[in-house]
Amino acid sequence: MSGTQSPMEKTKKSLIQKAEAWGENPFPPMLLATLITAQYMRPFQALPMLFPPVLIFTSYANLQGFKADSAGISGAWSGLYLLLAGRRRQPFMKKWGALGIIRGMTMGLCLANMVGGGIAYTLGKREEDDD
Repeated sequence: MSGTQSPMEKTKKSLIQKAEAWGENPFPPMLLATLITAQYMRPFQALPMLFPPVLIFTSYANLQGFKADSAGISGAWSGLYLLLAGRRRQPFMKKWGALGIIRGMTMGLCLANMVGGGIAYTLGKREEDDD
């Protein structure tokens, strides 16, 4: 194929389509679970460590074919973590250390998961819808 592309290939994805694809991907919840675990495993903190098992389960459910449902659960739990982590204040100089950067990445990923998961859940198709 030299340089010819079909009109479908030339069409760019809209922002909604990109967010829906992000929400249906099993990788972001697993990455989020890894970042949360990195922050709260040592010293162990029980409340934040409730999030990784749920996020890992959503990745598993996504791989089993429940894309819309797992996107909704992942988006909801990401939003809940974002709400809880946003309440905790951090001094300005600690934001630029290793833990501060990981916390910022985690909160940014939570926001992306919340938006993408919400859109994927809202626009997603289920097998019951096909009947």
